[in-house]
Amino acid sequence: MESTNRPFGRRRFPFFLIIIAGAFLMAAVVQFLWNTILPDLLQVGFLSYWKALGLLILCRILFGGFRGGPPSGRPFAGKGWRDKWNTMSEEEKARFKEKWQNRCGPR
Repeated sequence: MESTNRPFGRRRFPFFLIIIAGAFLMAAVVQFLWNTILPDLLQVGFLSYWKALGLLILCRILFGGFRGGPPSGRPFAGKGWRDKWNTMSEEEKARFKEKWQNRCGPR
């Protein structure tokens, strides 16, 4: 009798190949756009494919990180915060607003 469940590692393998192929494709797009736009606009040199891939990885490290999911710069964007806000009393909402105004300053 055969099991319909696959081992965990076999399901993830094609996914990683797609990610790697996407990174190589994105490097080609970065190289094309850089070499098409920036040399005439900003008088910079042309970019090789491998430098484009390195630039893409550097930007991912500096600006994106390697975690998945929503950006960490938006802490109140999740549904849980909205539900929590809706269940707060008016006094709790006022204290919360005051606390964040003291922390962040007035708009």
